[in-house]
Amino acid sequence: MVGVACGASPLPFITIGFFIDPLQQEFGWSRTEISLGVTIYGILAALLAPVFGGLADRHGVRPVALGSLAIFGLTFAAFAVVPGQLWAFYLVWLMIGLFGIGSTPVTWSRAVNLWFFKQRGLALGLMLVGTSISAIVLPFLTTYFITQFGWRTAYALLALLPLAIAWPLGIFWFREPRPEERPAGVGVATDPSALPGRTLKEAMSEGRFWILWISVALITLAYAGALVFLPSMLKQREFDPTSVATVLSVFGLSIFAGRIITGLLLDRFWAPLVTLPILCLPAISCWMLMGDAPLGFTMAVLAAFMMGFASGAETDLVAYLAGRYFGMKSYGQIYGVQYMAFGLMAALSPTLYGWVRDTTGSFDPMLLAAAIMFLAGAFLLLLLGPYPDFSRNPTTPSQTAN
Repeated sequence: MVGVACGASPLPFITIGFFIDPLQQEFGWSRTEISLGVTIYGILAALLAPVFGGLADRHGVRPVALGSLAIFGLTFAAFAVVPGQLWAFYLVWLMIGLFGIGSTPVTWSRAVNLWFFKQRGLALGLMLVGTSISAIVLPFLTTYFITQFGWRTAYALLALLPLAIAWPLGIFWFREPRPEERPAGVGVATDPSALPGRTLKEAMSEGRFWILWISVALITLAYAGALVFLPSMLKQREFDPTSVATVLSVFGLSIFAGRIITGLLLDRFWAPLVTLPILCLPAISCWMLMGDAPLGFTMAVLAAFMMGFASGAETDLVAYLAGRYFGMKSYGQIYGVQYMAFGLMAALSPTLYGWVRDTTGSFDPMLLAAAIMFLAGAFLLLLLGPYPDFSRNPTTPSQTAN
């Protein structure tokens, strides 16, 4: 949980929205130019996710995740000394993309899937609560650091989260289960290739693999840019910095709620049916955020809560479905390819939102498109079908709805 909270998944995305205005004021960069850094990071992270997932499959989660976490923290601190040239700003994002992906759920979730089976949904939800904690705390922390010390010092202080908190805790307390400690349904083989499930090639030959990939891509393209630019959307609706931070913290609380509640439901009911109504909620949020008229605080909180709740559910869902539909044989690689959909769209989305805002003067066209994508992604999941039962035959599973 702590590794996820302080890793490369939440920290860059949650904080960048608060640095946009200071960077614009100091260097004169546009929203599109600043958000392009997130795009560079996201594309690299997405492309490398299967690589880091495969490394975790072969060598274990501990060396991959902890090594990546340390390098990510050092690289994130480099923002504090970046000069006024865009290429230098982009270079830092490039380095985060090259080395940070190992500190994300791509690796951590493999360990959770090996520890749990019957309560896997709840366990993954609790692990991913780490990003919820970040989403709750980071808006206030980032706002305070920037206000009190300036944006450069703020970056240096935020880099202490992975370096001084998560990494030492991981070194002393994190480990994967030994074969005899794994629950029934996961497999006890010491050789990862002997665990039940599909290889990456086998999984990619199934239509459900690509249904899940496209669904994740649509939903992430819709919400990632909305998260980055939510502070800007609220400021243009006459919200002060404290109110913006409060709304963003509600967003974080709702991610927490979405992950825990969804995790509990996933252990009891068919996942696509559970998430259908949940993933439709942010379409309502998009409608509420459209327009230039003053937006009431209560309405802003409600819109942020619905979007955050769905965001928490979706991230929990992907890690869960990768294990349930394709098994543990090549989980890291399979989840890594699924994470590519998340990473690529999370990279593209902020730039797309920024470009629409810069060219049209409004976020409304993008919010309308996002609402449609949320609905399409939610309904696509209904096509996944029943869960395979790998306990009967590790390579040719029978079908069961449970």
